[in-house]
Amino acid sequence: MATHAPTTPTHGADPHHHDQPSGFAHQFEDIEQQLDSTTMGMWVFLAQEIMFFGGLFCGYTIYRSMMPDGFAAASNHLNVPLGLVNTIVLIASSLTMALAVRAAMLGNNPAVVRFLIGTLILGCTFLGVKVVEYTDKFTHHLVPGYNFEWPVASEAAGAQMFYVFYFTMTGMHALHMVIGAGLLLYFIYKAQKGTYHPRYFGPIENMGLYWHFVDIVWIFLFPLLYLLGFHLGKGH
Repeated sequence: MATHAPTTPTHGADPHHHDQPSGFAHQFEDIEQQLDSTTMGMWVFLAQEIMFFGGLFCGYTIYRSMMPDGFAAASNHLNVPLGLVNTIVLIASSLTMALAVRAAMLGNNPAVVRFLIGTLILGCTFLGVKVVEYTDKFTHHLVPGYNFEWPVASEAAGAQMFYVFYFTMTGMHALHMVIGAGLLLYFIYKAQKGTYHPRYFGPIENMGLYWHFVDIVWIFLFPLLYLLGFHLGKGH
């Protein structure tokens, strides 16, 4: 008569895992550890992002101190009203994102969908305004390179360096917005399927951290770029 060896639970196989809610990944001990781990991962990612943008801000500060007149003159050619509109738009998007996180914590998936759609619309509005601004700079030959034009020769080098930082910093910020918009579409889809509930809302919370970080970066960019040389009657 054949005998069978006793079954040994495989590594990581824990009956307790079967009690975990939907959305639980098997490599974690429980849903709480999963939330802590993914949140820690997001904060580590954001720390890297802070170092990246910090380097850009540092470079901007150094060149601004070296070429103050050119930087100030170039700043006066930015559209302050449009920059202010975008600032308000992003602040509003932070609100809708926070409301989406709250709705996810409560397990209200229809509300998550609505607030994420609102955040997406506001994010796309921001990007649309940036397209208008970028188009204006290309039209007036204010893009660094061989085609760059500046009326005052003594300010030309500083003005061109200002626009190097302007396009680099706002371009990288816009790229983060585009990535965020793609993530929002994914989370909208997941929320429509009723994925989130009071024990599983980590992905929305981490998305909120990312979105708020991107908004905070703009809060620093707006005064540094748009208000540097702005004087009443001189901003365009």
